[in-house]
Amino acid sequence: MPIIRWIILILAAAPLAYYLLGLYCVTGFYLEQRRKSINRGFTPPYSVLKPVRGLDREAYENFASYCRQDYPEYELVFAVAEPDDPVISVIEKLQRDFPERTIRLVTQIARKGANNKVNNLCALAEAASYDHLVMADSDIRVDPDYLREVAAPFADPAVGAVTTVPRCIPGGNLVADLDAIGLSADSIPGALVARKLEGKVQFAFGWTMATTKKHLAEIGGWEAMANHHSDDFELGNRIAKHGYRVELMRKPVWMVFARQTLGEYLRHELRWSIGLHNVRPVGYVGLIFTLGLPWAVLAAIAAPSGAVAVVYVCGYLVLRLGLTWTAGAWGLGDRAVPSRLWVIPLRDTVSFLVWIAGFFTDKITWRGIRYHVRQKLLIPVQPSFSALPLRDEKHQN
Repeated sequence: MPIIRWIILILAAAPLAYYLLGLYCVTGFYLEQRRKSINRGFTPPYSVLKPVRGLDREAYENFASYCRQDYPEYELVFAVAEPDDPVISVIEKLQRDFPERTIRLVTQIARKGANNKVNNLCALAEAASYDHLVMADSDIRVDPDYLREVAAPFADPAVGAVTTVPRCIPGGNLVADLDAIGLSADSIPGALVARKLEGKVQFAFGWTMATTKKHLAEIGGWEAMANHHSDDFELGNRIAKHGYRVELMRKPVWMVFARQTLGEYLRHELRWSIGLHNVRPVGYVGLIFTLGLPWAVLAAIAAPSGAVAVVYVCGYLVLRLGLTWTAGAWGLGDRAVPSRLWVIPLRDTVSFLVWIAGFFTDKITWRGIRYHVRQKLLIPVQPSFSALPLRDEKHQN
């Protein structure tokens, strides 16, 4: 028993070490970004591509933010597969309200594979007027200098893709807060730790994926990813493997969270877990050493004294909350983060249970359609289009 106790106490230190590494990576990245200047004179024309299905919260304002760009030349192109999709009326209103902008709608979507978002992206890339492309999820809102921030890294020909992370516009209920705090607690530290350990960024996020037609063609176009689940990861990973850099933007975008039920939140988290399990199976197993709450509980039970138990529990709380505050409030400038820190232990409980569940199922529901996820690929359970959802399941279009 003493041996088991010491094994538990040693392993329980791993998440604490991870949080310290996360603090180092997050502070280093944002200090570097604040010293960095960008080439605002590099302004190639852009095609902003928006694959959409169904209505997100505040969809009009999300889309309108792309029409208010301080940028010399760009177009906004939407792709919608179903003729009765309610989002079409929002796009038509956008065309009326911003007559000075080139806003086009593509409705003829060829079915290239099981991933309906990528089917839309295939059509959008073909319809795009310009070589430089930027794609973002439909629940993303941007500042007026967004396109300048996207374009600047491409002044360096070694850059093949640009991506970014978001800060949140709250959804207004506890479940939405559980979802939103994950950006600061998990997504951003995880991405920056991976960047440090791997020496470069080898992925992209659907919050912004920018590249060029040339780079896209070199990896086989969106058509090569039409059956993949994690299309954003695939895009960045394939471009990085071709020897190009994937750059993180200096500024975050805004992600608009909707009110959610607990069931919707759990389905989204499980979908993310299943996708990661298929994309990076070894890394998925290794996530257990980043989950501080269960290890803190185990350490407290195994501790030889109350003082040792307090050290582990307090170490978890201080480092976990400190990392979340540093990434969100200090790094992203997300002023909503401090008031949500109290939900971190609750989120960590859910994350641990979902992590376990991710080993035992491969079924997901994405935009109202059910799939199996197997070795990165989507296999439809019901191949026909189902009724349109009225809101997005977060982080994917």
